[in-house]
Amino acid sequence: SYHVIRIDLLGHGRSAKPAGGGYAIPQQGRRVGQALDRLGVKHAIVVGHSTGGAVATALAEQRGDLVTALALIDTGPRTDAFISQGLVGRLIEVPVVGQLLWRVRTDGLLRKGMSTAFTPSFQIPQQLVDDARGVTYHALTAASRATHDYLQQRPLPDRLTALGKPLLVIFGEQDQRWRPASAGLYRAVAGARVELLPGVGHSPIFEDPPRTAALLRTFIGSVLSGR
Repeated sequence: SYHVIRIDLLGHGRSAKPAGGGYAIPQQGRRVGQALDRLGVKHAIVVGHSTGGAVATALAEQRGDLVTALALIDTGPRTDAFISQGLVGRLIEVPVVGQLLWRVRTDGLLRKGMSTAFTPSFQIPQQLVDDARGVTYHALTAASRATHDYLQQRPLPDRLTALGKPLLVIFGEQDQRWRPASAGLYRAVAGARVELLPGVGHSPIFEDPPRTAALLRTFIGSVLSGR
């Protein structure tokens, strides 16, 4: 048996949203490790979506004793695999212009900015729009830069190869943010399982929860049984 623990990354959800630093991926990984230590967790199979996958990797680099295995969901393997965040996403990154847009952030603008995280036919839940509204401009841009910097320093497949941990990679075949074919780069990691989901975009956990959960359950079962 196992317990599921969800942790919001700094700047997102219910976590703090400081105006200063702390958003670097290694710092985020260290913070997650500290949270698990406080909860008394000794061994964890860490699952991360998008930026969360980079944080999961950083945690495994720092705490090989804690991380038993990793599952990455639509986490870009290296910088040249990035496609786009769409027009709104690009504008948000522009100083002054982005800040002005974020001050407005109507539901329509937020949905437009989030559209590349899903297939065009997916109806974005209002809860996700409300959650996005709660993210500060600094947290949004700092987290984005942190991911780019981490991948620029060393691609994830290289980092994961050095760790030697069991690895599951799930990728939507219609991901509009990272080239779906780039998921194949993770096959360089010995024993890695790479699963491509047809008809799914960047966010399988929302677009197809049953298939995503089934893959995670199978992977977790194999790790726990030692297969």
